[in-house]
Amino acid sequence: MLEKYLEVNPEVREAIESGKPVVALESTIISHGMPYPKNVETALNVERIIRDNGAIPATIAILKGKLKIGLTAEEIEYLGKADNVIKTSRRDIPFIIVQKADGATTVASTMIIAALAGIKVFATGGIGGVHRGATETFDVSADLEELAHTDVAVVCAGAKSILDIGLTLEYLETHGVPVVGYQTEEMPAFYTRKSGFRVDYRVDSPEEIAGALKAKWDLGLEGGMVIANPIEEQYQMDYDTITSAIEKALEEAEEKGIRGKESTPFLLSKVKEITGGDSLESNIKLVYNNAALGAKIASELSKLS
Repeated sequence: MLEKYLEVNPEVREAIESGKPVVALESTIISHGMPYPKNVETALNVERIIRDNGAIPATIAILKGKLKIGLTAEEIEYLGKADNVIKTSRRDIPFIIVQKADGATTVASTMIIAALAGIKVFATGGIGGVHRGATETFDVSADLEELAHTDVAVVCAGAKSILDIGLTLEYLETHGVPVVGYQTEEMPAFYTRKSGFRVDYRVDSPEEIAGALKAKWDLGLEGGMVIANPIEEQYQMDYDTITSAIEKALEEAEEKGIRGKESTPFLLSKVKEITGGDSLESNIKLVYNNAALGAKIASELSKLS
């Protein structure tokens, strides 16, 4: 039945069937995260980094109503230029399929589609989470619910620093999602290595992460794992600078009444504008760093499987 909806790139299909390491990648960063041509250039570089580290990349999107697993370079170029690409979470998938529309996958929808194909590791920039002021708005990213239920490990630079990181960690704890720091005891905050919050476990090698993932899923403990990989020191932003930029962006979003799925792209765009583009460069570097770690974890997991 799934064949009706899924279209798996032949190279990715062969890798999955033969037990080779595969790393899933989202596509929102291409259509909603960066301007053209930087978005396409970054996406292709991420794929190259995954290959250089011993795994097969599988960029995921919905094109003309088909769930695509493993985009071609031409499809990435198309997505980078196309208008009217829908930012796609769990609730949107059936409607984008039936309308034969184009959808760029978020963390939640990338996890869903990766799991359908049997891909266990996903590298991204940062996860969504509990938004600031959520005690009044109930604005909680669907990414967190997906992490609670879908068996895919997510390598990220922590939660986006525009969010309430403390409440995000509380939510993940309630739903039994392990948050591990790769070579750190502190939850990174996307643009910076520090947040003031501790992770559940510090893990210092891809082998140990892979072993924990295998044990978790062998025992039937459903759901994913957040592997928080701090941005490299030389690329992180000054903590006070980025905090000030985020505060200004949040004030403007509040004034303009921006809510829901539109809030994250707006806030990231404003932070980029306020920081003179420095935040975009940090964003790119942290994605590259996560891609490399994701490939190493996928390689170790494939050995155990």
